[in-house]
Amino acid sequence: MIGYYIIAGLLFLVSWYVSNKLKSKFKKYSKVHLQNGMSGKEIAEKMLYDNGISDVKVISTPGMLSDHYNPQKKTVNLSESVYSQRNAASAAVAAHECGHAVQHAQAYSWLSMRSQLVPVVSVASKFSTWVIMGGFLLMAFTSLGSTVLLIGILLFGMGTLFSFVTLPVEYDASKRALVWLENENMLTAAEHDAAEDSLKWAARTYVVAAIGSLATLLYFVSIYLGRD
Repeated sequence: MIGYYIIAGLLFLVSWYVSNKLKSKFKKYSKVHLQNGMSGKEIAEKMLYDNGISDVKVISTPGMLSDHYNPQKKTVNLSESVYSQRNAASAAVAAHECGHAVQHAQAYSWLSMRSQLVPVVSVASKFSTWVIMGGFLLMAFTSLGSTVLLIGILLFGMGTLFSFVTLPVEYDASKRALVWLENENMLTAAEHDAAEDSLKWAARTYVVAAIGSLATLLYFVSIYLGRD
């Protein structure tokens, strides 16, 4: 298990660095005020309107960086600061979340795949770690432990698959956001650069999560293959 703790420690440090870098970027770009004077809410509503989407509401949600699109309720949920502020960071986040709404409206294949995985992954993520640990313990006493471990690995693998399916969804939403912001002349060149940098660091959090999940999965697989 020492190898697992080493991997977990390294991944924690990388995740901590990227997360803190993201927060510092958003703090920096929150000071880049938009010349058009539009709030995150107004940016989001205009992007939805320009893409012919009239059945999605833009609402405020508590928390920091808690922004997300809810396909079931058809709501673009913007954190309180993004919803009301008028800066490059809020514009980037608002447009990105609307990018997901556009994906949904256009039946973007990767988003559809991720949505289909959600029910399975929600169950698998609750039990995978416990099943894997149970497999480790049982392997010391019975051959049944290998089977339990394999089941746990398969459950964990569903979460890994989900994290990689999420990558094209997030990158595509950012691309849609930046293209729209540029084509509609919503931002100045400096504001656009700030928005782009914000979204790049946000995307990197998903990359780190995916790599971390894959590294952990491969570690468990190596233990299973070397069980004899």
